[in-house]
Formats: sequence, structure tokens, C-alpha cells
Amino acid sequence: MSVNRRFILQRRPNGMPVAEDFELISEALPELADGQFLIRNHYASLDPAMRGWMDDAPSYMPPIPLGDPVRASTVGEVVASKTPDFPVGQWVSGLNAIEEYSISMAGGFSAPIDPSIVPSPTNFLSVLGAVGMTAYFGYREVCKPQAGDVVLVTGAAGAVGSLVGQIARLMGASKVIGIAGGPEKCRRLTDRYGFDTAIDYRGKSVDQLSAEIAAAAPQGVNIIFENVGGDILDAGLNNLAMYARIGLCGLISEYNNSGEKTGARNVWQLIVKRATMQGLLVADYIPQFGEGIAAMAGWLRDGKLVFDEHIDDGIDNALPAFLRLFSGSNDGKMVLKLA
Repeated sequence: MSVNRRFILQRRPNGMPVAEDFELISEALPELADGQFLIRNHYASLDPAMRGWMDDAPSYMPPIPLGDPVRASTVGEVVASKTPDFPVGQWVSGLNAIEEYSISMAGGFSAPIDPSIVPSPTNFLSVLGAVGMTAYFGYREVCKPQAGDVVLVTGAAGAVGSLVGQIARLMGASKVIGIAGGPEKCRRLTDRYGFDTAIDYRGKSVDQLSAEIAAAAPQGVNIIFENVGGDILDAGLNNLAMYARIGLCGLISEYNNSGEKTGARNVWQLIVKRATMQGLLVADYIPQFGEGIAAMAGWLRDGKLVFDEHIDDGIDNALPAFLRLFSGSNDGKMVLKLA
């Protein structure tokens, strides 16, 4: 426990991140101060939002300082402590970094967890973590579901989107349509996650995507849970029902643009259909996480919800594992094993 390997941000990426933007270093661990504890990180969550944190641009969180490890949510075990609130052996989850050890303190960003209640501690980074809470509260609180809704989920085979589609059905949607990339992911939407219709966006224009959504939802869609942006969002905007609600969760198609962001071009349809589009951020619902975790855990226990995790091994693989999020080569919530 004397040396810590850390995945450092060395420069701001321009477009898609490359190896030269990062460095894997080894540092001596400092002595703990009173009130601090040392976490051996077992797993780190890899999420598209991390790409935005690497830019020096206004956001809901400050940019990752150059020379610091890449910020990430982790789960791990307390291995040394100078506070009775977090004894050695306690498992915790929190916002730390892609590093083998993190120092935290009582009242900080780490919270105790009980890994005995789940099949794997990684579940606290997926279905019972920020991903699951984004899907649950984003759909319930921002999209304001009503019985009989026709729901469109973009990035539907991703960690959040796959859960949103299932939650929509559990909350009374009459039809759930998902957009994903490639025939294998589209099959997973219908065969594993219970979507009614899966649309493959690859190689299609906005007009072609708009036509396929219209065929699946001839009366328009009441809810769009948006994870992608760009042409896919534009195609969805062309198919709104009156008073539709759009929950804007992510814009992954825009994150690695080296120039100007594309942006949505069909926002006129918000006026035509008197629709609303609202951004959503899971941090707004932290005080309600207990409620969300209980609901998701209940559905899991009753066999009404399924989820997948894709775990790559080793801090040496941090960059290729992270880039899977943008190539679409991951099969479930992307997690990096550190211990």
C-alpha cells in the first residue's frame, strides 16, 4: 500500500482522446491525516460524461486539472483509516478517480455500501448506482410519464437507455421504441430488454430515421429520452406528438467534435407541437437515492428488470476501455477493474 498507480490527464483532448493525452504514473502514498481514510479502488465506472470533464469548458463540474487523475466514480474497500466513521474493511462508493488508491474523508464524496446485498460490487456503479438513478429519476421526474405513452429512447442499448426502456414499460408506456447501432444491439433491445421496436441508425440520413420512427409511432412519440443528439435527435423532433416531453440526458454524438458542436436543427418542432425539452442531471436527486435504489432493487428481485455490465481488466487498459463508449464496442455498463 505504499505505491499508487494513477491515470493522469496530461493535456486537453482535441476530438477523440488519444494516448498522448494521458499518462499512467506511480506515486508514493502520503500519510493519512486525522479524519481521512484510504480506499483500495476495486472498480471504476467509465461514463461518456467524463469526456466533457476533460475539456476546459463551462459545465456542471469543474474541468479535471491537468496533472490530476481522471475523475471517475469508484467502488472499493477501506484499507487504512483515521476516522471511526469509515473503519478498515468498510466498502464504499463515491466520486474519486481512475487510480488504485484514493484518499477520502468523512463528510466527503464517499458513502458506505453493503456488497453482500448484490451479486457484484460493480452493481453499485450500474443498476443501483448513478446509471440506474439517472434512468429512474430522469424518466420519472423529467419525462413525467403518463399511462399509454409512446416512448422513444436513443442510445437505447447503452447502460442508461436499456434501463429507461424497461422502466417506461413498468410505468405504463404503451409502446417503447429504441434506437441503437448495429443489428446485434437492436436484437438485444427487443429480445433482452423488451423494447417493442428497434431502429438501427447506422448509415441512415435524418429523413430515413424520421420515416422509420414515423412507421413505428404513426401518432407521434409522447416522450423522448435523449442520449445521443445530432441527427438522431433531429429525427426524433420530427415525430413529436402534441405536448411531448423530452428528457435531455446526454449528447454523446457531440462530445468528440474538434470543431463547433452540431446542435439540433429541428427545434422549431417544439413550438409546433408545444413540446418541452429539459436537461437532467442525476446529482439533483441524490437526496432521493434511497427511494430509487429500493424501487430498482424491487424490480430486480421480482425479475422485472435486467441489466448488463462490460468489465475490462486493469488500469493499463483505461484508455481503450473508455474509448469503447464511443465506438459502441461495449456490451453493457462500462466498468474498469482496478483490483
